[in-house]
Amino acid sequence: MTSPPIPPAVDASAETVLRLTGITKRFGSLVANDGISLNLARGEVLALLGENGAGKSTLMSILFGHYVADAGSIEVFGRALPPGQPRAALAAGIGMVHQHFTLADNLSVLDNVLLGSEPLWQPFSRRAAARTRLLEVSQRFGLPVAPDARVGDLSVGERQRVEILKALYRGARILILDEPTAVLTPQESEALFATLAQMVAQGLSIIFISHKLGEVLRVSHRVAVLRQGRLVAEAPAAGATQAQLAQWMVGRAVERAARRPTGRVGDVVCDLQDVHTTGGRDALHGVRLALRAGEITAIAGVSGNGQVALAELLCGVRLPARGTVALQARALPPAVARRVRHLVERGVARIPEDRHAVGVVGDLPVWENAVSERLGSRWFSHGWFTAGWIRRGAARRYARQVAETFDVRGGGPDAPARALSGGNMQKLILGRALLHPGGPDAPGGTATGAAPLLIVAHQPTWGLDIGAVTFVQERLIAARDAGAAVLLISDDLDEVLQMGDRVAVMHAGHLGEARPAEEWTREAIGLAMAGGTA
Repeated sequence: MTSPPIPPAVDASAETVLRLTGITKRFGSLVANDGISLNLARGEVLALLGENGAGKSTLMSILFGHYVADAGSIEVFGRALPPGQPRAALAAGIGMVHQHFTLADNLSVLDNVLLGSEPLWQPFSRRAAARTRLLEVSQRFGLPVAPDARVGDLSVGERQRVEILKALYRGARILILDEPTAVLTPQESEALFATLAQMVAQGLSIIFISHKLGEVLRVSHRVAVLRQGRLVAEAPAAGATQAQLAQWMVGRAVERAARRPTGRVGDVVCDLQDVHTTGGRDALHGVRLALRAGEITAIAGVSGNGQVALAELLCGVRLPARGTVALQARALPPAVARRVRHLVERGVARIPEDRHAVGVVGDLPVWENAVSERLGSRWFSHGWFTAGWIRRGAARRYARQVAETFDVRGGGPDAPARALSGGNMQKLILGRALLHPGGPDAPGGTATGAAPLLIVAHQPTWGLDIGAVTFVQERLIAARDAGAAVLLISDDLDEVLQMGDRVAVMHAGHLGEARPAEEWTREAIGLAMAGGTA
């Protein structure tokens, strides 16, 4: 079922509710925002787009009072907004729903809504009045909730409703939504779009931040695009195309990675049989999965349903409590330390979900991060790895080859990894995973293009701009074509359908059957993601 459309245009006489004039913000020599001026009308949805580092987060932080602009001014409903005061922004009617929810799982819906605005312990009459008001707001905007339900028991879509209700309960008339559909099923996204239509019909104004360009064109009246801290384009959404938006964002034409048909699918590389793990909500329950050479198997699902456990299991850092995991028909070593090293040596490459926390060591230089997973190998060490026995010349040559082959920019091999942008950090991780340092007899640092045996790619394009997304996806397709088995775990349904040769859905630690991608529809995947039968 498709949600009702948002009206294609806003009345030209509509009141201007937000006016940003000449906003400039510098961090040392970096100009994060450069003289940005924007208006928002009553009942309007303005989509704010831009690559990573374009200045979107800085601009919204200034609007919400977390940063103070070096120059410029902000007016909300015709009144100057005091800089650097989040309470003033809230009082002026500005609310923000963050991509990562800020809810207390152990508290009720009502307690979470009241948290930070009213005391949780108050006379029964006042609490009853707060409950009544919450239900009125809920009914007015079509956001049904159970005030006494424990937030930890809610679905992701229901939690998002609570976040939106928190802002509306506090009187928000301007709502900032940051990647609001990133973790929703298609059905939950449709419900959100219906809610947005109700909001604008009642005069609320919305700033919609998203990397899903199709959704941007569907729900917004107007689009504003930032690039390198400047406002480079502003246009009505009606008549714009995704290709045009992408070109404004990156400054050049961008073609999405083409989904090439699978060639000859090879033998089973990795086989999971009735695998169970421990770990509470993230545990696996009876998972069966066969990963074949020359094929991308894509796993869809709402985050937190066992994807982390599956990725960690295949990378060797989590052990099964029951069941078997075999690589090329051979069982893996029982100890974690031996298992991880065994998998790396056998050609299992990983692209972890959190590039900052797990993918790199931020304080170490790029060259050390490039060889970190093979530091004890014959290519980069004279023996069992210790700092005194690292073959630094070989390691640095390999790091330069990774940087050149995968276009890693940001200061050279001696720069700390934390100085890299998200896209360049992901390219470093991708290069480390895909570029083999050499054959059995090759000298250290002589990289070959040999494809890994198995690639475990967990959220490989999360948080990347469209140019970096295309780069990563094309490299994964090329690795598949070279004979690698690829496991793609993604919250992005478009990516799953675009990249997967076979698609399976994970829910509550259970993994459904992996079927050819053409047998799935978005609606069927969405139903399975919510625990239904596809």
